[in-house]
Amino acid sequence: MPIDRRVFEFAKPFLSSSHGNPSSLHSVGLEARRAVEESRKKIAEFIHAENENTIIFTAGATEANNLAVKGTALRNITQGKSVIASAIEHMSVLNPMKELQKNGFTFATLPVDSTGMVDFKKLETMLTKNTVLTSVMYANNEIGTIEPIPEISTLVHEKGIYLHVDAVAAAGRIPIDVQKDGIDLLTLSSNDLYGPQGAGALYVKPGVKLQSVLLGGGQERGLRSGTENIFAIVGMGEAARIAQQEAQQENKRLVPIRNKLIKEILTIDQSFLTGHPIQRLPHHASFRFSYIEGESILLNMDMYDIQVSTGSACSSKTLEPSHVLLAIGLKHEEAHGSMVLTLGRSTTMDDVQPVSKATNETVQRLRKLSPMSQEWRK
Repeated sequence: MPIDRRVFEFAKPFLSSSHGNPSSLHSVGLEARRAVEESRKKIAEFIHAENENTIIFTAGATEANNLAVKGTALRNITQGKSVIASAIEHMSVLNPMKELQKNGFTFATLPVDSTGMVDFKKLETMLTKNTVLTSVMYANNEIGTIEPIPEISTLVHEKGIYLHVDAVAAAGRIPIDVQKDGIDLLTLSSNDLYGPQGAGALYVKPGVKLQSVLLGGGQERGLRSGTENIFAIVGMGEAARIAQQEAQQENKRLVPIRNKLIKEILTIDQSFLTGHPIQRLPHHASFRFSYIEGESILLNMDMYDIQVSTGSACSSKTLEPSHVLLAIGLKHEEAHGSMVLTLGRSTTMDDVQPVSKATNETVQRLRKLSPMSQEWRK
């Protein structure tokens, strides 16, 4: 998301005049420390954490996910050496879990159905008291599906140990209460909250022990060393405060726009909605189109000055099909033809017609060039 102008103005002093190191004891350093701690408090309030000491700032969601997965597993290795992640987790969860196998851990992926919902019966059979960490994202950034985290938490804690939730796509879109939801570790991203890039946060429930994965001077309670990115952290805190105040009304505004956009785009022949039709993020619309490639869709839509993703924004540079789309049962050729649209604070109902028109023209243009489409038309 673009940085909110209000967030930028709030944090701007920490790009110039307020330039202290929070670890320093002089007045400028203490000012920076106060700003970091105030942001920590805002983040804690945003997710209804027990207190601000549960929040660890990182350089982004990827680092927070690595700290959650590797830090928890390695620190609690005596409790169990098995980890589980849903098949549609972000690669910053899946790859650290794969790496844990080098340390003797077993790693299993939890399947999902065609809408992206996790398989409860399978999870129940997979969990054991040796399962030190289970990771299921609150909502998927590629297909928009929202997972029933409170129910998952109950099952995990009955049969396993800790639950980690990647809430990057969900935060600011659906209410999150880490205590009521039964979450042990939760990942947040600044730039997905309309904050600056370069900051993330990990909620760690009191009593959960972590091992640091980034050693150095011992900042962030010794769990994340390195001088804090004050501008990004201050901006993230303010972005969370604004989201907490405005999210409910904003999401209510976006749902009719999203629904209208989905309805219009699905009038295109051989177009399909991906993700759950109802239990999905209020700002998220994702599709697949038969007989064309997602990379071509992205580049053609950009000519209309409409920026879309194909699969995850973090993996759009690759030529491989999205692991998320494969996990919901799509064939390789089907997964290649995906397009993801996310709406935001600047989106209005007036945007629906030009976006749907551009999508239709793009699909028709690409299908005329596609050998697969020509064969289908015969």
